[in-house]
Amino acid sequence: MRQPPPPIAYLLPNLFTAASIFTGFFAISLGVEGEFVSAAWFIFLALIFDGLDGRVARMTNTASHFGVEFDSLADIVAFGVAPALLLYFYVGDLYGRIGIVVSALFIIFGAVRLARFNVTTSRIEPSVFIGLPIPTAAIMISIAIILLEQYRDFVHLKVFILPLSVLLSILMVSNIRYPSFKKISFKSFHFMRFLVGLIVIALGVFIYPIEGMAIIAAGYLLYGPLRASFYLLRRFL
Repeated sequence: MRQPPPPIAYLLPNLFTAASIFTGFFAISLGVEGEFVSAAWFIFLALIFDGLDGRVARMTNTASHFGVEFDSLADIVAFGVAPALLLYFYVGDLYGRIGIVVSALFIIFGAVRLARFNVTTSRIEPSVFIGLPIPTAAIMISIAIILLEQYRDFVHLKVFILPLSVLLSILMVSNIRYPSFKKISFKSFHFMRFLVGLIVIALGVFIYPIEGMAIIAAGYLLYGPLRASFYLLRRFL
């Protein structure tokens, strides 16, 4: 008979969740000080902690309803409030109420996305997300800021992050489906093809880390609308 994990084991995944909240808050504090690139990188760090908490909970058999709710609250801080405020400090405050509305919309729709996920997670397909996941939206904002700061010749284009944020907000509350890598069964993958593809991607990111991550994130972002458009066209053709 399988023994239940000791009570102290439940602390480990929740510590990773707490770390995600802390890094999100620290990203906000860096944004206030004008350290935009560092703030964006800390949102990336929050993503790592967010990925670890669920995996550790499943590995140690310590998943709990508390952990699920705690994780959702952490997500709204690290991937809702932090990127929205970073967006506002970086470019939104230059456009008055428009910047406030765009930044607030990101948080509000991100919260709607999380709430909808929490109440429908038991009724949707196990291998997909309905709507763009909020961590992906946060990473897109972060990557855009890092790219513009790295290529200073294009920094005048930062105003376009505002419409990007609106697009991300709409995609979060849309019914467009995105793959959930947390739930993919790797047993169904062709091992050699998956390994070769993973090596090529890893080497590309190693050579061009920012650009590589931007391409991967953009590819994931576009996958949902392109997939939906394909099935829509096939239905009418």
